[in-house]
Amino acid sequence: MKQLSVIIVAAVAFCTLNSCGVSKQKSAAQAENSIDIYQGKWKLIEMNGNPVADKINGKEPFLALDKTTKRYSASGGCNGLGGNFEIKANQQITFSQGMSTMMACQDMTIERGFGQLFSQADNYTLSGNTLSLKKGKETLAKFKAMPNQNANLEGTWQLDYLGDPGENFEELYANKKPTITFNLTEKKISGNSSCNNYFSTFSIEGNTIRFGEIGSTRMFCPGNGEAVFFENLKKVNTFSVQGDQLHFIMGDIAFMRFKRSN
Repeated sequence: MKQLSVIIVAAVAFCTLNSCGVSKQKSAAQAENSIDIYQGKWKLIEMNGNPVADKINGKEPFLALDKTTKRYSASGGCNGLGGNFEIKANQQITFSQGMSTMMACQDMTIERGFGQLFSQADNYTLSGNTLSLKKGKETLAKFKAMPNQNANLEGTWQLDYLGDPGENFEELYANKKPTITFNLTEKKISGNSSCNNYFSTFSIEGNTIRFGEIGSTRMFCPGNGEAVFFENLKKVNTFSVQGDQLHFIMGDIAFMRFKRSN
């Protein structure tokens, strides 16, 4: 009887030790893949097996996927582009390319590669902080998780580009350019519309941003600058921070650009 008890205790101990080993293995695997595909922005580090420079035309090439809208935004270091994406079982992914801005830059190599990437990629893998887009077993591009860019919003930005407002930008803001200041702790914005001071709230999820109702002082403002600025703020649904530049995006188009003031 004593011998049987010893055998049972040994068996339980053996199973417990092995279970612990399995748990440790699972924990390690979970830690390795703790970042999901929606974690924020992904910086392009490799294209078609070739390393990609840290910056292209002074900008970091990136990809961001929005879980709520199922839309992606990207840049090859020049124009902003985007469209819809769909993720299916077994990490299958498809992209449909939408509109993009149409600027000409000195180096368009990565941007042209993006056009092929999004039409060819059909699956992805995540390993640690690296996202790989693939066609079958072939790796087309690799991205590295970028630090949460929300923190980069903090501070004051000055508007320096407005996409097709129907009027000349320099004429709209000949005397004073609009500004926006983010207070991330209180989830509030404030600034000057080029005439009146204004204030509002905002919410962020990933790279999606929404502004609340805008309040402002009531000085008379000549021209259409303030009205155009407020109307465009209402259209914003995503954002991107690249160095000292903040882009507000509607759908696939980056239509407002700010430069950091402090």
